[in-house]
Amino acid sequence: MTSAANRETGRGRTLAGYVAGARGRALPGVVVHEARRALVDHLAVTVSGAFDAAVLPVRRIARRWPAAGKARIVLGGTTTPAVAALINGTAAHAADFDDVHHLGAGHPGGPCWSTALALAGHGSLDEETTLAAFVAGFEVMARLGGGGVPGVGRSLQRKGFHPTSVVGRMGAASVAAVLYDLEAAQVLNALANAATTAGGLVGSFGTHGKPFHAGKAAMDGILAADLAAEGFLGADHIFERENGWLDAFIQDRDVEVPPLDFDEQWELLRNGYKLFASCRATHAASQTAIGLLGRIGGRPIERVIARVHPGALVTAGKTAPRTALEAKFSVSFCVAMALGGYKLAANDFDDRILADERVTSLLPLVEVVPVAGQIPSSAFVTVVFSDGSRIEGHTEVVLGHPENPVGDAGLEEKFLGLVEPVLGERKAGVLLEAAWNFGRPGTLAAIGETLAGQDDGARAA
Repeated sequence: MTSAANRETGRGRTLAGYVAGARGRALPGVVVHEARRALVDHLAVTVSGAFDAAVLPVRRIARRWPAAGKARIVLGGTTTPAVAALINGTAAHAADFDDVHHLGAGHPGGPCWSTALALAGHGSLDEETTLAAFVAGFEVMARLGGGGVPGVGRSLQRKGFHPTSVVGRMGAASVAAVLYDLEAAQVLNALANAATTAGGLVGSFGTHGKPFHAGKAAMDGILAADLAAEGFLGADHIFERENGWLDAFIQDRDVEVPPLDFDEQWELLRNGYKLFASCRATHAASQTAIGLLGRIGGRPIERVIARVHPGALVTAGKTAPRTALEAKFSVSFCVAMALGGYKLAANDFDDRILADERVTSLLPLVEVVPVAGQIPSSAFVTVVFSDGSRIEGHTEVVLGHPENPVGDAGLEEKFLGLVEPVLGERKAGVLLEAAWNFGRPGTLAAIGETLAGQDDGARAA
């Protein structure tokens, strides 16, 4: 029979043991390849977002907090790892174009890869360990925030909390713990330290607060592991079901908590990648609308009905966006953009879109209908014309979902489309090659050298 003491720390010890064993764990080839795919995507969105409006203030703060270190700020200088991870994690999530765990853990790439690259660059660590650390952080983050619609991440969203921000701290702390080679007891303290700082509000969506969630998760994860390495003690019961972190966030306990089944499967293989630069909840309806565009034929539209999973309106239910950033979190606006001829690329979300009559004339016609029981990855869109005729489209599984994945060629196309305009063809090629081969000696240095930039003061001022 399990003792009371073991009941109190069973989940925490499982988490800590998994992270502490990461350095010696053999990774299957498919997992290594998926980690590299995640890195390709992470570098693409981080480079393209390096000087986004949400990132510039963070870069300026880093200038006001001069801290020595060898961690690379993307397209900038070097600093201490926590500050680099804050900046780079914010940049990764700035356009809401980064990876997404479709079972609800949010956007793991930003917190986990930002932490891994910052610490590895600062400490000149080897690539194989760095890759193993990322995988461990991803697996922890995915399990703590997974479970699908009734699970933890989606329940956090319904309660007003952003999973990337909440469980991203534990993912980042796991990455740091592996790179610091912490023992299991220290790992548990690091995870507990991260958990007690967790937060991040869905109400921030459509503002600079949302990308900041990813950067702050990375920063706090590093701090949590630093403290643990120095002997700082966390609450070792905080990951249990009774009086733990989850009960604090979901106080009615209306949640299905997924098992810590680390030996059963690799959650990294369930990662997803975006080809639309907007909230994932807008994608199925937008993809369906794009598919209908060629069938409209110039006919006047009277009404558009988009049927979506109810969860889409939790994170993307804005009906009257005031900024292009808010538009990313509006199913109705994204459908209007799609029917107006936009592909929802990163450069489509400019404030000029708010005055484009192709979109503004359609927006009042779009009705978003939540359908209980509908698959979250699906959408139905009906376009009704003034003469009473109609056309209909359906997306069963949106592109980018693990069951309808973006292939390597698609990720490369996205990468080059985002990175070449910033770095040029040659440097983009060097960075891409290093990402596809990450884990081999020299690839970390190649990434750091390629991402070196001018002193932040000139561009971020």
